Amino acid sequence: MKLRRFLTSLIAPLLGVVVSIAVTAAILVFIHASVSGVFSAMLKYGTSPRAETLILNLATTYFLSALAVAIGFKMNLFNIGVNGQYVLGAVAAGAVAGNLTLPKPISLTITILVAMIVGAAWAGVAAWLKVSRGVSEVISTIMLNFIAIAIISFAIIRTSVGTETAMNIRGTKVIPESGMLRGSAFIDPKTKVYGFFFVTIFIGLLYWFVLNRTRFGYDLRATGHSASAARVSGIEAKRMTTITMLISGALAGLVGLPYLLGDAASYNLNFPTDWGFTGIAIALLGRNNPLGIAFGALLWAFLDVSSGQLILEGVPREITTIMQGLIVFVVVMSYEIVRRNQIKSEQNRVAKALEAQAVSA
Repeated sequence: MKLRRFLTSLIAPLLGVVVSIAVTAAILVFIHASVSGVFSAMLKYGTSPRAETLILNLATTYFLSALAVAIGFKMNLFNIGVNGQYVLGAVAAGAVAGNLTLPKPISLTITILVAMIVGAAWAGVAAWLKVSRGVSEVISTIMLNFIAIAIISFAIIRTSVGTETAMNIRGTKVIPESGMLRGSAFIDPKTKVYGFFFVTIFIGLLYWFVLNRTRFGYDLRATGHSASAARVSGIEAKRMTTITMLISGALAGLVGLPYLLGDAASYNLNFPTDWGFTGIAIALLGRNNPLGIAFGALLWAFLDVSSGQLILEGVPREITTIMQGLIVFVVVMSYEIVRRNQIKSEQNRVAKALEAQAVSA
């Protein structure tokens, strides 16, 4: 049974990749582009040392974003507000870190905690609305995304949080080197892998351990499968909803830190604000499993980074967006077909067992 589940979880992503490649190839033929030339150019550049470094850096961000979404999915909570939570966490972390002159370990600890607390607090608003007023977390978190962007724009433009940075772009004060986590250039001598890459590995392992080896993880998964059954067994659904949303928000608060502490050194109005929605797609692709999410993040980052080569081939880089969408669509559809077949098979097995029992009686 375990082998069958493993093969099923492996076949679905592979099928998604194959279908996306086939459809993309058909589109390339339709627009009179060289199929072999496009794919070989993407593969050649995507496996170069500089591109591999960029892929790891981007995958680090995507992985954190997907984990923040995935822990909510485990309990049938749709935290669509990762965008708002991570930008607020990033701007708060940037504002605090820019004013710290402490030793690196202390400065980094404070910065990370600030980002997590702010992200959790913003997700906590949606959690409170859900458990106290019954407001759907989908609606509240989407609205909170827009509110977060407005708050940040006001704070940076109209308050002392923002200062003039390079090229007349307002942002938080530049973070001193004692507060940065730049990483090392162990793949490409000219490009560094974010230091947060290694922190993310630890977070992924911790996520797996908590969900699969602790009572809290069992309660969370049980509530996600059936809130009524979990309530009968003594699990308080509202409490689990609140805690899960807070953890999801805390993870979301970390999403902007790899880029902030590894490269940007300041939060400005050009800071990327769409990584949260990418995390939703990758969480679905990886079935909320940290290992599956890691592979999904790497695949997504590979397509994003290598898409730059499409312009040199005279092909719109939006082709990779089509590939990404097809992969998620096919994978999710495959998982749903398998799930329904498993339910039908289990129902048939139970029916046959009951029939055999009735005959023997």
